[in-house]
Amino acid sequence: MKRLQRAAVLTELVEQLREQQSWCGETHLQKASYVLQELSGVDLGYEFVLYKHGPFSFDLREELGDFVTDGIIQYEPQQPPYGPRIAVTPEAERVRDLYPKTLAGVTDNIRYVAEKIDGRGVVELERLATALYVTNETPGTVAKRARRLRQLKPHVPEPASVKAVEEIDEIIQALPA
Repeated sequence: MKRLQRAAVLTELVEQLREQQSWCGETHLQKASYVLQELSGVDLGYEFVLYKHGPFSFDLREELGDFVTDGIIQYEPQQPPYGPRIAVTPEAERVRDLYPKTLAGVTDNIRYVAEKIDGRGVVELERLATALYVTNETPGTVAKRARRLRQLKPHVPEPASVKAVEEIDEIIQALPA
C-alpha cells in the first residue's frame, strides 16, 4: 500500500474511532491499526513489536509525524494529565477522495475494528491487542494463551488475561466476511 493510501485508510480509521467515542490518542490508533492489519488482512505495511503497552509500530509513529507535517492529521492538546487526541483535517478528505477503491475494500473492516475498540482505555487496549499478538504467536487453548499473555505482561491479572483472550476469540469469530 502506498503512503497516501495508508493516509486515507488511517484517517478513515481515526474518524470511525472518534464516532465510537474513542479517545483516539496515538496509543488508540496504534492498537486499532494493529488489530485492523492483523485481523482484517488490511496490509498497511507496518511492522509491530511487543512494546511497553502492547503491539507498537515505530514506522507508524514516524508516519503519523509525517502526516502532521503534511497537514493530513493534527494533534489536539488536552488538559493535563491527558495526552493529545488525533483529528483529521480537511486535507484528509482530499486524500481519501483520491482512493475510493482502496477505501471501498476496507471500510467494513475499519468500521468493525472501530466498533470493537470503541471507548476503551489504554489498559484495556493493551490487554486486547496483546491477546491478539499472543493468539497469532502461540495458537492453543484460552488458558495457554492467557498464560503467555501474563508471561509477556506480568502486571495483567490472570482473570483479565483470560477475558482478553476470550474476547479476541469472539472478535475473530465475528469478523465481517
